[in-house]
Amino acid sequence: MGIVDLCAIMPFFLPFVIIDLRIMRILRLFRLISALKLTRYNKSFDLIGRVFKNEKDKLFMTIFIVGVMLLLAASIMYAVENTVQPEAFPNILATLWWAVVTLTTVGYGDVYPVTVLGKLLSGVISILGIILIALPSGIISSGFIKEYDEEKKRKKKEKTRRTIKKIY
Repeated sequence: MGIVDLCAIMPFFLPFVIIDLRIMRILRLFRLISALKLTRYNKSFDLIGRVFKNEKDKLFMTIFIVGVMLLLAASIMYAVENTVQPEAFPNILATLWWAVVTLTTVGYGDVYPVTVLGKLLSGVISILGIILIALPSGIISSGFIKEYDEEKKRKKKEKTRRTIKKIY
C-alpha cells in the first residue's frame, strides 16, 4: 500500500521538481489510485452488495415508477403550461427537466408554472416526489437491517458451533 500512496501523492510534489507541468497534468489522475485502498473495507462493500442484490427487484420497480412518473408529469405540465409559457415549456423533453427538478424536490427556479392549475399540479408532483425519494431509502434501510441481523445470527451460530467443538 505504500507504493499506492506514493503514486497517489506524487502529482502534488511534481511542480516543485519540474517547471512546465502542462504535459504532466495527466498525472493528477494517479490520485484516483488511492481509491484502491477502499479494499480494506471489503466486508462493508460486501454487505452493501448483498443488500442491493437482495433488494434489486424492489429498487428496479421503484426506478420504473419514478420514470413513468417523470414522463407523466412532464406530459401533463407541457399540456397545461405550453400555451402560457411556450419559451419555458417548448416541448415534452424540455419539460422533463422541470419534472426532474420538481420530483427530486431540488427546485432550481429556472422554470416554474404560472397558471393556477400548473401550480397545483406542481405541488402535487412535489409531494409525490418526496414519497418516491423516500421509497428507495426505506427499501435499502430495511435491507441493511435484515442483512445485519442475518450476519449476527451467522456469527452467533458459528460461535456456538466452535464452543460445542471445544467441549467435545
